[in-house]
Amino acid sequence: MVLFNAATKELTAKIVYYGPGLCGKTTNLQHVYDTLPGDGRGKMLSLATQTDRTLFFDFLPIELGTIRGMKTRIQLYTVPGQVFYDATRKLVLRGADAVVFVADSQAPALESNKESFQNLITNLRDQGGELEKIPHVIQWNKRDTPNALPVETLERERSTPLRRAHLRGLRHAG
Repeated sequence: MVLFNAATKELTAKIVYYGPGLCGKTTNLQHVYDTLPGDGRGKMLSLATQTDRTLFFDFLPIELGTIRGMKTRIQLYTVPGQVFYDATRKLVLRGADAVVFVADSQAPALESNKESFQNLITNLRDQGGELEKIPHVIQWNKRDTPNALPVETLERERSTPLRRAHLRGLRHAG
């Protein structure tokens, strides 16, 4: 839920980049950081291992200025891609106003994409949310690689966990 402070007239939204390891979440934030004017961006914090894998999360605060009298900010976060950091993923995802799921389009990454997408659905559900009820986008990353799968294949594979989650929700509701 967007953080609204009426006393200070500030509005802050949290957007979380979610996806499997090495799919490009940190690269997305780095690109945003590199293309924003210096006065609109805060300091990008990134905790990475020596092999450039995100260890905890990345964070990039962005100042959008005043919109309709409100000082407006966006906070961009990434989660670690490795599923064994699930506790961190849950913590970073908590309170997200929107999600960008970054998927690696390369054929060898298909299973890790599916596992990570299912993990997103599960973690949202554990927090009382549903992917269908939160603003989200799917970014098919690495489309320029020679072994990138067709978008139709990626869409079909992505919809499988959504169907399962929907059916599971119907069983729990009944």
